Amino acid sequence: MAFTGINHLAMVTADMDRTVHFWRDLLGMRLVVGMGHPGYRHYFFEITKTDCIAFFEWPGVEPVAEKDHGAPVKGPAAFDHISFGVGRVEELHRLKDLLEANDFWASELIDHGFIISLYSFDPNNIPIEFSCPVADCDVHAHPIMIDSHPTRAALEGSEPRGERWRRPEGPAVEHETYPGEAHSVRAAFNRKKP
Repeated sequence: MAFTGINHLAMVTADMDRTVHFWRDLLGMRLVVGMGHPGYRHYFFEITKTDCIAFFEWPGVEPVAEKDHGAPVKGPAAFDHISFGVGRVEELHRLKDLLEANDFWASELIDHGFIISLYSFDPNNIPIEFSCPVADCDVHAHPIMIDSHPTRAALEGSEPRGERWRRPEGPAVEHETYPGEAHSVRAAFNRKKP
């Protein structure tokens, strides 16, 4: 398969304005797609020219308890699905055939206007999507908002508004970097180097 990266990670929020302010304004990720209608919103923020993080707004949803990265959790979670990008619609057809040939459920292809998607589940029941961009609907070049009742933050447009957030004062501080698995990873990498 010729994957092109993570098309988008789909997360959940109860407060789209706060989410827009954080991802667009604080982190500087452009709001490239805003879809919705009363009771439903789905907004996409550009990570790179081909990768996004997206959020569904679900009224009444509660944030999950804070936990360390990578630590197992039981109970509520803040994850919806992962979408992997592919370059051509033919790859979606090949993936559907491959998944079904191996007894995994795979949806029909769904045209969302700016991407065409195939949905399935991994063996752990993690919902996954494979998405191919629609060539004549480049939302990264021309962001759209089709939410019939967009949030106030979304009405401010796609471009980041960093002035909303405090900036550190003084020169940049060099922070300590903790090794994590660095030693093991680099040792393994160095053993593999030619």
